[in-house]
Amino acid sequence: MKKPEILVPVGNSESFYAALNGGADALFLGLQSFNARGRASNFTPEQLQLIIKRTHEKGVKVYVTLNILIKNQELKKLLDTLAFLDAIRVDAVIIQDWGVYYLIKRYFPKLRVHASTQMGNHNSVGVNFGTQKGISRTVLARELTMTELAEIRHKSKAELEVFVHGALCYSFSGMCLFSSYLGGQGANRGLCKQSCRRIYHNAENEAYLFSLKDNQQLKNLAELAQLGIDSLKIEGRMKSADYVSQVCRAYRLALDRPDKMEEAARMLELDMGREKTSYFLGREVHDAITTDPSTGIRIGQIKAVGKNEIRFNSFLELKDGYRLRIRNLSATEPVYVTIENVRKAAGCEYLLKTGAKGISVGDDVLLVRLNQQSFPSRLGNVQQVQAPRLRKPDWALVQKELQVKPDPASMLLARIDSPEWFGKIRFEDFDVVILSFSRSAWQEIDFSASVFQDNKAKIRIEFPGFIPEGKLFFYQELAQKAVANGLSDFSLSHLSQRLILPAGSRFGTNERVYVLNDATARMLADEGISDFTYPLENELENLQAMSNRNGIIPMYFYPELFYSRMPVPKKVTTSWLIDENNKKYAVKRKDGLTVVTPAMPVCLFQYRQQLEKLGYRKFLLDFSGEQISVNTLKRLLKKFRNNEQVNPSTVFNFRQGLK
Repeated sequence: MKKPEILVPVGNSESFYAALNGGADALFLGLQSFNARGRASNFTPEQLQLIIKRTHEKGVKVYVTLNILIKNQELKKLLDTLAFLDAIRVDAVIIQDWGVYYLIKRYFPKLRVHASTQMGNHNSVGVNFGTQKGISRTVLARELTMTELAEIRHKSKAELEVFVHGALCYSFSGMCLFSSYLGGQGANRGLCKQSCRRIYHNAENEAYLFSLKDNQQLKNLAELAQLGIDSLKIEGRMKSADYVSQVCRAYRLALDRPDKMEEAARMLELDMGREKTSYFLGREVHDAITTDPSTGIRIGQIKAVGKNEIRFNSFLELKDGYRLRIRNLSATEPVYVTIENVRKAAGCEYLLKTGAKGISVGDDVLLVRLNQQSFPSRLGNVQQVQAPRLRKPDWALVQKELQVKPDPASMLLARIDSPEWFGKIRFEDFDVVILSFSRSAWQEIDFSASVFQDNKAKIRIEFPGFIPEGKLFFYQELAQKAVANGLSDFSLSHLSQRLILPAGSRFGTNERVYVLNDATARMLADEGISDFTYPLENELENLQAMSNRNGIIPMYFYPELFYSRMPVPKKVTTSWLIDENNKKYAVKRKDGLTVVTPAMPVCLFQYRQQLEKLGYRKFLLDFSGEQISVNTLKRLLKKFRNNEQVNPSTVFNFRQGLK
């Protein structure tokens, strides 16, 4: 049995040395742009060259993260970055955007590509589609069960990578819009504001309803190795070198010496993270929410506060260099203190001189950093690093090759989420009607009914964003029944879903297949996609920058801010939640998934004429989540035709921009 690699996060120079010291087989890290940890220190091109040299001398691999969505204005800089990575021979690049994939395969075919977990691969169809496209490894979604993982491994030949330790997001990676909705700092752009770590109000209660415990798969390590998982990934490019060293050494020990599992578990107790869960892999889903989103180990409380000294208890023995966080639950910001010249008082109490303000008796004391081992903060003399000779394609030629023939056709699309709309909607008002039904609704559908047969030229059947391995056959059979009855038009939430369609089907992509740049649009055109939809979190500036204007612009919708496999939290007793800023959100379940949307819709009707002047002709009105009535349809259609904003509503990132 081949032993899986241990893949370790590196966010700065200290954590680089910590990873090597801890026994990492491979590192993943980012340059100072185009990666999903934009707030990490990351590395300059010269530093990356030094890292490549030193790791390759030790037989350690380096994977560079390019795992964000790329705006059209960034394509030229991205091309330069790809040329650099190709020249210095990184072991792989980790990507999310299909436009990045297109540029790599077109201009840098020797670059090895890994599909980021942000790409939303959660079944064997997704993995196998990536394999067909020359993607050598897939980083699977964190929400898979062990049974699903085993089936995917059995059905696919690509390398598989699984997260085994670190933070968890409430929403599927790549499908969270909450941070973006709250201010344009998109998780898909590496600037997540951690909306799932916030307090939400529900009736009389307030709690951290969506804050997950940290992932830890130590007890499942042997089973993952037996399944043939190729890479065990540790999350944490924002974490300290202490964390990287401690966690890497623990998993190295557990993998190499299974008899030392208890020792490895004790090491992980000091990773300074949150409470732990084995999540879906370990069947610990219903206990995966934490009551405290902060990281660190609670070691005691403040017992007394003097002018320049505090007294506190600790069940752990403390040493100089340790870092503490003092937490007052009524304060907005924690206080950090580094231990210097700490004195032991009676029993388990300590005295520490500090000038820090805002500390009160009863505050919690958390240990957040051990600082057991110091690591170098410099990689070497970067001024002596020679710039590699780059083989860059001509940008003007690339721009020309990305062009596609403009489509002058106008189109108005509607999306409905329930068969109850059939008695209300007038098909003659729309060019296309997208049916985004639940599985239970599809089970009751008769495609031979007159509503389908009379309107089959306009009906488009939509697949969901998450199709678990056990439900692939359901959607394959659904597509076969539809096509057999003359309905052959489909809307896909993932490019791989085309593999479960019958031959001769026509398919487009919805907003879950992100198109923020001309390279992605060109890739979809080459794939035979009939039409695509721009992302919900898009901005006007980016639409102005794109030359491909054939896509569909969502003009009215309730964005799915959280799209999660987690059950609705037990404390949620109503269908509504309110956040700390008094914004209201709806919570519902669909096909076993939790979906959180804002109470207020997004409406761009007032920009329709401006968009048409830019050359955009295809628009989508999404009635999902709206009250099912004829009046609703009439009111919204009238406002769309009159270019009038719906009140109350927001414009999402359309004007303020997507950072």
